[in-house]
Amino acid sequence: MRNANLSDADLSNADLSIANLSGSNLFGANLNAVELIRADLSDADLNGANLSGADLSDANLSGATLSNANLSGADLSNANLSGADLSDADLSNAYLSGANLFRTDLSGAHLNGAHLSGADLSGAELSDANLFRADLSCAHLNGANLNGADLSGAELSDANLNYAKLSS
Repeated sequence: MRNANLSDADLSNADLSIANLSGSNLFGANLNAVELIRADLSDADLNGANLSGADLSDANLSGATLSNANLSGADLSNANLSGADLSDADLSNAYLSGANLFRTDLSGAHLNGAHLSGADLSGAELSDANLFRADLSCAHLNGANLNGADLSGAELSDANLNYAKLSS
């Protein structure tokens, strides 16, 4: 299904584990509670998609566009999101432990209550992101831009903040 046009499709509760959806158009698609374990969604367009409660563990979302997407409560543990656009996305209470978010755009994203322990956020754009009560323990935030981010109540024990920009 590589490069498939699934814009506005309703795929809720489907099992798409290990599917190759790289380069696909999933703009505005309903992927609520979908299983996309180890799926390839690299360079896919998921703008405005509903992925709430989806299981994307170990998935490849590198270079994907997920701005304004709803990923609340989604499992993205150990997923590859390097270079992805998650600007203004809702990742509240999402599981991103061990995820690769290298140079990912999370500006204005809602990450309140998100689990980011051990995640690689090196060079990530987190300006104006909501990280209220997020778990960033052991996360790699070296070189990340956290200007204007809300870190109140966030867990930052053993996090690497070398060269991170933290001014408000």
